[in-house]
Amino acid sequence: MPDISPRGLTRLAFGGDYNPEQWPESVWQEDVRLMREAGVTMVSVGIFSWALLEPAPGEYDFGWLDRVIDLLHDHGIRVDLGTPTVVPPVWFYRAHPEALPVTAEGVRYEFGSRGAICHSNADYRAAAAAITTALAERYGDHPALAMWHVHNEYGVPVSACYCDSCAAHFRRWLADTYGTVDAVNEAWGTAFWGQRYTGFEQINPPRATPTVGNPGQALDYRRFADATVRENFRAERDLLHRLSPGVPVTTNFMTALSQCDSMDYWAWGREVDLVTNDHYLITDGRRTHVNLAMAADLTRSVAGGAPWLLLEHSTSGVNWQPRNPAKAPGEMARNSLAHVARGSEGAMFFQWRQSRRGAEKFHSAMLPHGGTDTRVWREVVELGASIDTLSALGGTRTEADVAMLWDWQSWWAQNLAWRPSEDHDPRERADSFYEALYDHHLTVDFAHPEADLSAYPLVVVPALYLMTQAAGDNLRRYAENGGTLVVSYFSGIVDEHDAVHEGACPGVLRDVLGLTVEEFSPLLKDERVRLTAPDGPALTGDVWSEFVVPRGAETVWTYADGLTAGRPAVTRHRTGRGTAWYVSTRLDAQGLDAVLARAAGDAGIAPRADLPRDVEVVRRSGTSGTYLFAVNHTAGDTEVPLDTPGTELLTGERAAGRLAVPAGAVRVVRLDG
Repeated sequence: MPDISPRGLTRLAFGGDYNPEQWPESVWQEDVRLMREAGVTMVSVGIFSWALLEPAPGEYDFGWLDRVIDLLHDHGIRVDLGTPTVVPPVWFYRAHPEALPVTAEGVRYEFGSRGAICHSNADYRAAAAAITTALAERYGDHPALAMWHVHNEYGVPVSACYCDSCAAHFRRWLADTYGTVDAVNEAWGTAFWGQRYTGFEQINPPRATPTVGNPGQALDYRRFADATVRENFRAERDLLHRLSPGVPVTTNFMTALSQCDSMDYWAWGREVDLVTNDHYLITDGRRTHVNLAMAADLTRSVAGGAPWLLLEHSTSGVNWQPRNPAKAPGEMARNSLAHVARGSEGAMFFQWRQSRRGAEKFHSAMLPHGGTDTRVWREVVELGASIDTLSALGGTRTEADVAMLWDWQSWWAQNLAWRPSEDHDPRERADSFYEALYDHHLTVDFAHPEADLSAYPLVVVPALYLMTQAAGDNLRRYAENGGTLVVSYFSGIVDEHDAVHEGACPGVLRDVLGLTVEEFSPLLKDERVRLTAPDGPALTGDVWSEFVVPRGAETVWTYADGLTAGRPAVTRHRTGRGTAWYVSTRLDAQGLDAVLARAAGDAGIAPRADLPRDVEVVRRSGTSGTYLFAVNHTAGDTEVPLDTPGTELLTGERAAGRLAVPAGAVRVVRLDG
């Protein structure tokens, strides 16, 4: 995708959501003064302002927004201007109550939150087009305008509606996708349980049924819902492109696998001019910085490797988890700069000034309730200076070592009802494989299963239950041409319609892995199996095991107990000039480390034993040079090796041989040459 930056923004983006409508106008002057003090370069405005901008149908009040945007412009602050289509006003819903979404159980939501939208509703689409047009006509050439921000976090909190309008729209989508109802019957396998249709008019959304419904229908409805939301984004985007040419259009994604599963971001990444993302730490006892790195790598990959922008994260605690701890001193800067290391063109927050009212009043902000005499404010000002110091690296790209395959549509299919084990979680496997690669100090690109993988010496497939024939052929070619492939269990099982591939499992991966699976043997809760090898450590698996039959593959680890005792557990297959590994159980961290170390050796990737655990070393490079980021997530001072000398940008010091990185700190070296 093209590398498109916010218009007129000559430095990295630093700022956040600005909601001046929550405050008396007398506060605005103080806001912009403090923004200048903090080094703010851009703010997002108007995202939730529809009711103020259009207080009655067709009656617009832009006076307050004129004054806000002009004030920001006068102080040199760029504007990311929102179309407020995530929050239609109450007058709209009173006139069009059918625009409120309906659940699969038939319950219609009420007004009073956000994102309560039936995206198939014609009245909503018309009203969204009208407010977007009015905004574009008024501000499309305003000198402060850096980019357009359409809607907000599509898919959150409502990703699908099941009303009658959606039913009619779904039928049209099916007719366009399949052509005939017979093709739908074939794709969904409606011969099973007597579900055959004779006309499109008989098909409804997958509403609540007495027992499990048709999985093909449920999967297609996920696709339909995603496509419908994307239609609405494209409608606003195209209006903005026409009325405000030359200004990039985006919408904020939520690529973290734990935060949004309803959008196919591979498809969405092709629709925006600049990929932007919102990321919030999930405080669940795990190493949150690993999930942060994973989300940043995934966002960069959705952007096709191009620079992207962190459009929201938090200065400290959030307010929507069961427990919302504050960030430790220095953690905000470390989190922010870790995103920059992995491709973000800055660090933006939700929000600028902490709210006194409403649902998010306990969510942290750049300017807290306590004002400027607070730790958070002092850290914000310090971070603003650091971000400004790093502006020269804008436009550079993060260098990756390996690839991990991920597909949102496979995730949708895997999470449907009645799979062999509810304990198998594809997101957990993706998290665990990523964490193992992270601990090997490897920077990861994510890739679609049908993407070109030739640039990567190692490709990991942690959980791809759904895999097309084209994807299977792609992995076979990759390995035959010299690549090293690692595949985890229950991958390659079904096609794009959730139909099991013909022949033995693992379907389209049989040939490249050199094996078949006679039978899945999921383990009971808390049951474990031991794996042994003649030349390797004993490993432990849980959740899953399989009856694996080698058909060219060699056995590296064997099941030592359980139903599959004596059978292969981890295999290695030489195919063409490459190698394909298969892991048929859920290994713990020690087991994944052992297998990936062997696979990395096959791929010619040297171990990084010289780097401490929880210290990231990531590179960005481009026409302005090569930049090495060292991010220390530990409580102790450390050093990392520096093959090329350079200048550390945050301190201005020269660095050579070994780079000192204090506890909890970040260092960025512009390498010589």
